[in-house]
Amino acid sequence: PQGIAHNLTDRHLPKGWDYRQEPPCLAKITSINKNTWPTGAVQNRVSGSKTGLCTEQRWRPGGTGSVGLAAAPVRGRRENKQGGAGPGMKLGRAVLGLLLLAPSVVQAVEPISLGLALAGVLTGYIYPRLYCLFAECCGQKRSLSREALQKDLDDKLFGQHLAKKIILNAVFGFINNPKPKKPLTLSLHGWTGTGKNFVSKIIAENIYEGGLNSDYVHLFVATLHFPHASNITLYKDQLQLWIRGNVSACARSIFIFDEMDKMHAGLIDAIKPFLDYYDLVDGVSYQKAMFIFLSNAGAERITDVALDFWRSGKQREDIKLKDIEHALSVSVFNNKNSGFWHSSLIDRNLIDYFVPFLPLEYKHLKMCIRVEMQSRGYEIDEDIVSRVAEEMTFFPKEERVFSDKGCKTVFTKLDYYYDD
Repeated sequence: PQGIAHNLTDRHLPKGWDYRQEPPCLAKITSINKNTWPTGAVQNRVSGSKTGLCTEQRWRPGGTGSVGLAAAPVRGRRENKQGGAGPGMKLGRAVLGLLLLAPSVVQAVEPISLGLALAGVLTGYIYPRLYCLFAECCGQKRSLSREALQKDLDDKLFGQHLAKKIILNAVFGFINNPKPKKPLTLSLHGWTGTGKNFVSKIIAENIYEGGLNSDYVHLFVATLHFPHASNITLYKDQLQLWIRGNVSACARSIFIFDEMDKMHAGLIDAIKPFLDYYDLVDGVSYQKAMFIFLSNAGAERITDVALDFWRSGKQREDIKLKDIEHALSVSVFNNKNSGFWHSSLIDRNLIDYFVPFLPLEYKHLKMCIRVEMQSRGYEIDEDIVSRVAEEMTFFPKEERVFSDKGCKTVFTKLDYYYDD
């Protein structure tokens, strides 16, 4: 590609990384701060050219056990260190405004020079906007609707009054804050099937049209991407590079870390500088990014509180965040089998919310089954709903209050009744 390019060859890449070149983007760039690029990136500038095509590095998970590297187009515009329009975009606006407001100047310029100037403005200013009409762009994302997020949570998430309130207020407030002091960091805790993954999906879909498939939403699974304890040093380096590259490409990037309870202790501390109260880290601002951690750690403590309320004859909706949050954070911090064991993220209070997901009861399973029936186009049959719910196993053994798998397997059990 012409203009400014960032080329990585195999000899620049850490062990276990790969590189893929995709079509370049249309943008106008006059300068790039080399500090915003990962170690090994080489900056090349075509002599005498400041306008044209460009490529941006985006870092994606690669094969099993490693974090892969790939190049992806920057759609519409490059963001600067604070996440705003790049210098080329600002220059394009200035030139376009000058041409529109000063007709005498336009008349004095020879046609060829004027044509070249207009071509530069069209390439750097108008083309990206046209492109973003047909493809997802970081700078052209749809606004977050509080009502739409509220409706998704109400319609799709059951038995989680605490999670609903925290997620709604935290995410909406963060997205609508033009100058956040730090990235939004949420840690979701609870048993399997209580809705943690589902909530991360809802958040992604309400911010980016592509949801979890968006180029700006990045999912890590601990057992898939970080399986070997012996490679923890390599994983730390790769993780930092991967996050830095993606936030450089899009300040509003979302990072989801699943199975935190299975992550090797100490690994997640590698991203601590990105979550702290810094305006810039090596020339990059992370203040508009979002980090979501999913974990089963602390589920026992959440269950204890919920069971105490049930045994006392209180409604689960009476449980307040203050009844759980502190005990939950301490439990996770001291859990040797958790990726958060003695983590500086907790010790330095960098996690904004510990979000408890309560264990689900029989009535909540029936809600899940009804929604699944509707999504498949079936009429709701209450007899089948009850039969599927009754096939689930519950705990404690004597009282049988909570489902030990939440809603995770009700969908496959429903297949038994519609196998024809």
